[in-house]
Amino acid sequence: MTYDVEKIREEFPALSIEDRGRRRIYLDNPAGTQVPRIVVERMTHCLIEANANVGGYFASSANVDAVMADAHSAAADLLNAPSSDDVIFGQNMTTMTLHLSRSIGRELSAGDEIILTRMDHDANVTPWMLLAEDLGLIIKWLPFNLQTFEFDLSALDDILSEKTRLVCVGGASNLTGTLHDVKAICARAKSAGAWTFVDGVQSVPHVSTDVQDIDCDFLACSAYKFFGPHQGILYGRREVMESLTPYKVRPAPDSMPGAYETGTQSHEGAAGAAGAIDYFAWIGETMAQDYYARNSHLSGRAQAVHAAMDCLFDYEAGLATHLIKGLQQMPGLRIQGISDLRAIDRRVPTISFTVDGDSPDRIARALGSENIFTWNGHNYALEAARELGILESGGVVRVGPVHYNTLAEIDELLNALDKILARRDAA
Repeated sequence: MTYDVEKIREEFPALSIEDRGRRRIYLDNPAGTQVPRIVVERMTHCLIEANANVGGYFASSANVDAVMADAHSAAADLLNAPSSDDVIFGQNMTTMTLHLSRSIGRELSAGDEIILTRMDHDANVTPWMLLAEDLGLIIKWLPFNLQTFEFDLSALDDILSEKTRLVCVGGASNLTGTLHDVKAICARAKSAGAWTFVDGVQSVPHVSTDVQDIDCDFLACSAYKFFGPHQGILYGRREVMESLTPYKVRPAPDSMPGAYETGTQSHEGAAGAAGAIDYFAWIGETMAQDYYARNSHLSGRAQAVHAAMDCLFDYEAGLATHLIKGLQQMPGLRIQGISDLRAIDRRVPTISFTVDGDSPDRIARALGSENIFTWNGHNYALEAARELGILESGGVVRVGPVHYNTLAEIDELLNALDKILARRDAA
């Protein structure tokens, strides 16, 4: 069985949309992906057949109970969580991180230390800075190498101490695209007696994610980054979560996962997230059988999903390689991330760049006029943009192909960009 990108594209209704007779090229995916048909169908079914609250003695409530049970089970398969009860649903990663930080904060005292990184999205920075401000905690920073765009983990050893209580790191950078060695980081933190919080928003859509292998205490991600709806998902290590005090209303359950799922959930959002995970399973079953052996420790849907993620990583590495090669031919353009093709396995396909003497806003706007969708700016990676010296000059142009994109689309982007830069030079 081989990967069939055209068959994949048939599953995404949005990919056939045209504007003024020109088809869309979605390269804005790090900010949010399009959804396959199964996601729409699952959400529609939930809103029609299961539009009720949970726990009632009638059909629509029983249906939504089943929807939520399947959603928790699917998310556990995606992350290889020990139990479906270890997975919590919520609005989005940012909101869930802010919420959980309150519970974690009750276990911390003035003078305790939190380690943050200079490459993370602000959703894994500001919640902890706010907590530190409230409680008199000390923030320490893990820098990254401005030439390699990677962490030197000896620097982490230098700042870990007996006062370190929490280490927060992203699975992958949403600006540089670097795929971090979170397993090694979590091992170092655990040796120091600290908890670990992984922001998996940018890594989960691209790599097989196993929280048991990573051995993290918390991992958060967002379904709309992995081809689902706007929905947040949080894994928490059971013994840690049960040691915390959940911030909840009194009638809410005291046990996992309900103790941390504040208010009435977006049942349709959870249904859509499960649909996205079942979409991955379909890829695993139909196109990624060659990847089953490396996931032999898993079974059923979990094995299919993780085989799919390994398959998609390889396909996306080809897209990233093609894109990097093309960008490297353009004078004055600097890729703000790993560009050594021998290290392509250490990055996700999110590729950001700057052009000498040009504005990221102008370039992204010009690409948009060609119906090629990209983002520009700091993309909420404030610390990374500041470290790279590009925050005040407008940040980067960010291009983010995923597995439904094609080499032909990458070529269209490169051709359009070449013309955009040539017009500037001729002006």
